[in-house]
Amino acid sequence: MTQEHEGVREVMPLVHGLSVRHVERGVRAILIVDVVESVRLIEQDEEGALTQWLNIVEQIENDVLPQFGGRLAKSLGDGMLLDFSDVRSATLAAFAVQRQSQFRNAALPPERQLLLRMGIAVGSVLVDRHDVYGRDVNLAARLAGLAGPGEIVVSAEARDQLTPTLDADVEDLGECYMKHMSQPVRAYRIGAPGPRGVIKGSAASSVLLPSIAVVPFTARPQGSDECLLGEVLAEEIIRALSRSPNLDVISRLSTTAFRGRQFSLVDIHHHLNANYLLSGTYRTEGDRLALNLELAEVRSQRVVWTDRLTDRVAGVLGEDQELIGEVAAKVANAILSLELQRARATPLPNVESYTLLMGAIALMHRMSFEDFKESHKLLQAVVDRAPRHPIPQSWMANWYVLRVQQGWSEDLTKDGHLAMDCTKRALDADPNGSLALAINALVHTHMSKRLDIAREQYAHAVQANPNNSLAWLLKGTLHAFQDQGEQAVADTQRAISLSPLDPHRYYYDTLAAAAYVAARQYDLAIEQARRSLRANRQHTSTLRAIAVAQWQLGREEGARQTVAELMRLEPGLTIQKYLRRSPSAGYRTGLEWSNALRQAGVPD
Repeated sequence: MTQEHEGVREVMPLVHGLSVRHVERGVRAILIVDVVESVRLIEQDEEGALTQWLNIVEQIENDVLPQFGGRLAKSLGDGMLLDFSDVRSATLAAFAVQRQSQFRNAALPPERQLLLRMGIAVGSVLVDRHDVYGRDVNLAARLAGLAGPGEIVVSAEARDQLTPTLDADVEDLGECYMKHMSQPVRAYRIGAPGPRGVIKGSAASSVLLPSIAVVPFTARPQGSDECLLGEVLAEEIIRALSRSPNLDVISRLSTTAFRGRQFSLVDIHHHLNANYLLSGTYRTEGDRLALNLELAEVRSQRVVWTDRLTDRVAGVLGEDQELIGEVAAKVANAILSLELQRARATPLPNVESYTLLMGAIALMHRMSFEDFKESHKLLQAVVDRAPRHPIPQSWMANWYVLRVQQGWSEDLTKDGHLAMDCTKRALDADPNGSLALAINALVHTHMSKRLDIAREQYAHAVQANPNNSLAWLLKGTLHAFQDQGEQAVADTQRAISLSPLDPHRYYYDTLAAAAYVAARQYDLAIEQARRSLRANRQHTSTLRAIAVAQWQLGREEGARQTVAELMRLEPGLTIQKYLRRSPSAGYRTGLEWSNALRQAGVPD
């Protein structure tokens, strides 16, 4: 026995090479301090970032640790492992570090601020002169990863040793699933006690959408009487691009200042902080309009896409606006293609968060098993960088739903819990976020089968953003499951009208096919599903819709061939498995669809 540290129970010799190291086992409080986005900070200003970090380390060693009886067990390069005898000491030290960090950052611009996140766990660990080892050390590190910038997250065991309002302001985060941990862990976010606790939804630590500026188009030849049309074109394209959930569009009021000016991409970056710039010229001859477009990536100062489109002037100014929709879709697709290429070709630490997110979404919807696995890796990297941001959490939940729908899930219950956990975190960060509400409804539809909750959440999603095409699409599918075919068709048609040239149009077509099946318009269902298959032949939901529609039309041989292709993609599919995961199981549609699939060749 030894009394050197409070709570120590035993000393044991461990053979290390040719030497024997004396390691103590005892109950200790472990505080992990981690720098948020250290790779980005060092890439931008290596000397400045490292100087800031070394000043933090020095201040903690000289001021914080002596005051609260802790020790620096390990320096992690962009983090620290601190060892304390009890939880209260570790918590007070964390608050001191938090206050110092806020004071230092107050004088810096946001892009240069060095933000810290911290995790505290308490338990039996192994301690020697150089380090601390054990399961709870790993837990503290995972809790730090769960924290947002400037936040402190503690384990349930640590929280039990704190008195709320006296020791800390405490917020229950619920059961949290964390990387490399098979079971969920109860976690709590804490802030300093007092009337102005620091617990609040943290701002996003990463920019998760690429930004685009659209400057007014220039008339050729130049004429003051035509300036208004260039403004109108830019405004309508901005309006169309704003409907995309994958782009952050800079307002027309900001970009109009560049009308008629000579400007460089450096100017655009400096004044608007945009990642992409869409500009162009136009020519009118009578009622005809010719538009020359150029999309440039601001950072590399290179043109990444060009096109020339023509239309009638009345068509641009009218209600249909086919040219405007075509421009918006082509621009969005060009950006998506470039970001996906970058995401797959660049090492993760060097990739912007929005590049990872766009690449993950694109790969997720390819429905190739290998691409699907890769999309999870990219999504996880975004979640690790911005654990409190609602967008990556929402898409991660969507990933788990798609895995179940595609028949790739090895544990339906676990995937359901993981998906629900992601949407809970997304809604905690942004309770009124349209995407988070829509994906939460999707999870309730397919995982918990609480279709009543899903219906309410979809209603909230489209109320929060009436232009959210994905919300209308998924809402329509819920109606299809509940044998409400007419409403299902109306909602999916509205979704397609809001995003007629969506990069993932095959997904819209698949769900529209399901709506037509529910409405018993089987010819239209087959037409829509075949359009989806031309874009993506790997989506099993599409094949199920075709097979059901073919069987109901009496095209039995065609239905059997479709089911044979379905079984090739999902060899383990059975009717029982289908009903177990399908939200339609308790409705007439579920009975009709499962009977059709059974007769077409899906085994019981």
